[in-house]
Amino acid sequence: MSNPRKSALSVQYMTRIAILGALASILFMIEIPIIAFYRLDLSTIPVLLGAFSMGPLPGMAILLIKDLTGMLHSSSGFVGELADFIMSAAYVLPAAMVYRFIKSRKGAVIGMLTGTVLMIIVAVLVNWKIMIPFYMGAFNMPMEAIVGMAQKAMPFVDSEWKLLLFVTAPFNLLKGIVLSVVTYVIYKPLSPMLKVRK
Repeated sequence: MSNPRKSALSVQYMTRIAILGALASILFMIEIPIIAFYRLDLSTIPVLLGAFSMGPLPGMAILLIKDLTGMLHSSSGFVGELADFIMSAAYVLPAAMVYRFIKSRKGAVIGMLTGTVLMIIVAVLVNWKIMIPFYMGAFNMPMEAIVGMAQKAMPFVDSEWKLLLFVTAPFNLLKGIVLSVVTYVIYKPLSPMLKVRK
């Protein structure tokens, strides 16, 4: 026989995952241009809210929903969504795991700082090995053209490594700060609605 209480918990989890996944998918389509081809979106916030309130695995489920939905209107042959999944997971997983063991504002801050540092490292690697080669191949863009996009705002960026160190890394630092600050401000007021009642 099925356990009614367990079934109710499953429904609560699935409902919250679906709602947060839908919200993340909507926010994924709203981008703020920052520099070159780097655009900031707030779609990782619902993912982090879900990971904080329900745990790392539900958070990853929300992230997966967001990126699978993003594939429906992808302009990068799904490569952008793959890169987003990897980089967002690098931010959300450590943040959620730290918060799971230190359930306090301090734990949330430590987790998000850890996630931000890891996201910066992973973003540099992902751009180096996945995104830049993709742009070069799919759009027939030489490295000079990609670097040139950043040079318009930062003339001293004249190589791939300068692009990664002075554009990719600072952009992801900015992204981590924005995501962390917004989440820090809104999580407490929203937590009663987000948490599954056991």
